[in-house]
Amino acid sequence: MSRASWTATDGGMKIPTTRFGRARTLLLWAAVLPTFAWAVLRAGGWTLEMLAPLFAFTPYAAIWSLILLGAAFWLRRYAAASCVFVAALLLFLCVVPRALPGADRGPRTGVALHVLTANTLAGTADPATLVRLVRENDVGVLALQELTLAGRAALTEAGLDVLLPYSSVADPLSESFEDTTGSALYSRFPMTDAGVRLNAGGFQQAYGTIHPPAGVPLLVESAHPVAPHSLGTIDGWRLDLANEPVPEPNGPPRVLLGDFNATLDHEPLRRLIGRGYRDAADTVGKGLIPTWGPVALQPARLVTIDHVLVDRRIGVFRVTIHNLPRSDHRAVLAELFVPYS
Repeated sequence: MSRASWTATDGGMKIPTTRFGRARTLLLWAAVLPTFAWAVLRAGGWTLEMLAPLFAFTPYAAIWSLILLGAAFWLRRYAAASCVFVAALLLFLCVVPRALPGADRGPRTGVALHVLTANTLAGTADPATLVRLVRENDVGVLALQELTLAGRAALTEAGLDVLLPYSSVADPLSESFEDTTGSALYSRFPMTDAGVRLNAGGFQQAYGTIHPPAGVPLLVESAHPVAPHSLGTIDGWRLDLANEPVPEPNGPPRVLLGDFNATLDHEPLRRLIGRGYRDAADTVGKGLIPTWGPVALQPARLVTIDHVLVDRRIGVFRVTIHNLPRSDHRAVLAELFVPYS
C-alpha cells in the first residue's frame, strides 16, 4: 500500500492503518470472537437456548477455526491468531474423540443382537431398502420414527412382518398426510409389555420388552424427542430428553435408539447418556458420521442426530451407517453383546 502509515500493534508486528488494513483486521476479529465464544460455551458444557440448533454444527466450527487460524497468520494478526488457536484447541478436544474408538466398549461376550433405527420421513422412506437392511444384517430389533399408516402398509407388503413378526406400533395422532408422530418397534424375538408414550413435544415413542434367545430381557424404546428448531420448541426438546427412560441398576438392561434431534454437542443429550448409557457410534469411533440433512440438500447429510444408546451392561461390537432413499435420515445399525440370561 503506497503512502500507508504504520503502527506497532498486533503481536509487535507493524500493520497498516489505512482504511483497507483496518477493515481486514475488524473483519478478522468479527469472525474470531464468535468462534472463540462458541468454543468456550461448548467446552464449558453450556447450550444456550437460542443457539441449540447452531450447536449441532460444532464439528464444522472446529474446521472453520483452522481456516481462521490460517487467515490470522497470513494477515500477521498474532493476537487474533492466539485467540483462535485456543478456540480451535477447545473445539477439537470436544469433537475429535468421536472419531476414535473408545477403550471401553462394554462386555465383549454375550448374545449377539443387531439393532437398527431409521426415521422414515412421514412414512416415505423406501420400504424395500429397509427390509433389505433387516434381512442382510440379521437385524433382531428395528426402531422406526415418523411411521405413517401408508408407510406401515408398504413395509408389510415388502415383507417386514415376516422377518420381524413382533411389534409395538403407534399410529400417527391425526390422519394428516404430514403427521410425523407415529412410532414403531419391530422384533424378531418375542415382545412383552408393549406400549407407547407421548412426549411433551408431541411425538410418540413405541416400546417393549424383547426376549432374545439365551439373553436377558431387554427394555427397548424408539426415541423421538421434538426438534429444537425454534424458541417455542426448546422447552419441549429439553423436557423430552430429560424424560427419556434410563437404565436401573437392578432392572433389565435398556436400549434407547432413534432420532434424538440432538448431537453429542448438546448438553441435554450428554446428560442423558451420563445417566447409564453409552453412545454406540461414539464408542466405536463412528460418532462424526452425519445422519441427517435438510430435504433441499439431499443426498447430503450434515449432522449426527440419530443414535443408538445402550445400557453400560451391554457391549458394542460394530456400528454402520446406511443411506435410506426418500428419507432425510440415514439408518444406524449397531451390533451389540447382550448379557446371557
